[in-house]
Amino acid sequence: MKVGFVNIFGRPNAGKSTLLNALLGEKLAIVSPKVQTTRHRIKGILTEPGYQIIISDTPGIIEPRYKLHERMMQAVKSALEDADLAILLVDVSDNLEESDAIFTALRLKVPALLVLNKIDGVPEEKLTAAKQFFENKPYVREILMVSALKQTGLPALLEKILSYLPEGEPFFDEDNLTDLPTRFFVGELIREQIYQLYQDEIPYHAAVLVQEFKEKSTLVKIMADIIVHRDTQKGIILGERGKMIRELGTRARIEIEKFLGQKVFLELFVKVRPKWRDNDLYLREYGYK
Repeated sequence: MKVGFVNIFGRPNAGKSTLLNALLGEKLAIVSPKVQTTRHRIKGILTEPGYQIIISDTPGIIEPRYKLHERMMQAVKSALEDADLAILLVDVSDNLEESDAIFTALRLKVPALLVLNKIDGVPEEKLTAAKQFFENKPYVREILMVSALKQTGLPALLEKILSYLPEGEPFFDEDNLTDLPTRFFVGELIREQIYQLYQDEIPYHAAVLVQEFKEKSTLVKIMADIIVHRDTQKGIILGERGKMIRELGTRARIEIEKFLGQKVFLELFVKVRPKWRDNDLYLREYGYK
């Protein structure tokens, strides 16, 4: 069968997480209009008769400003090292020169498909210009166009991916969807709601640590800490008389119940850890290896 690692690279907000979810037909990676939503490398496993593709969503490529960013870029580096095929994802309305600079700096050693994303509603001449811009770049094998959100162009992309993958034995059992634990995704779903509910800097200053995950006969009991930098941020997360954290808890619980397929009891606590994004000890504790 065809087996291989296909890793998605691109600028923040190119649509990498949406593409991973669309290819898998399952929501694994959290999605937000805000940049830098993805902080980890998230592997999804797509197994069908005749093939197994391990697809990785990676953090958007940025210039690191904190140790947290350095950990995120390490995730990108690890994805470069084991790829059989790279998908270089570009928001077709983005700055193409900046994407080109990022892809050139990756120094890819494997074939790459350049995928122009978010093509719905974009004028034909703009699509043609974007295609022509990337056509002769040395890192590009072929160019495809998709709308990950509308799921346009995905069958052609999947077919093209398979044509580049080697034959081999599967790495994972066919019923595996990911190599990450459930607890990780619970934390991510809570973090996704922080991105949805709070504005400005709060999502970027917050981390989520799942302290307890107990499966009982009728429900799953989850206890999680939301980590922030400052007391003022704690106040914003809580809201007046706890109104905001109750809303956050309700929204997160609904999403977690959808993900787990069972009832959930969710308790959230807010902890202040000054400068956690630059603290190696905290970063390790919060899962940023």
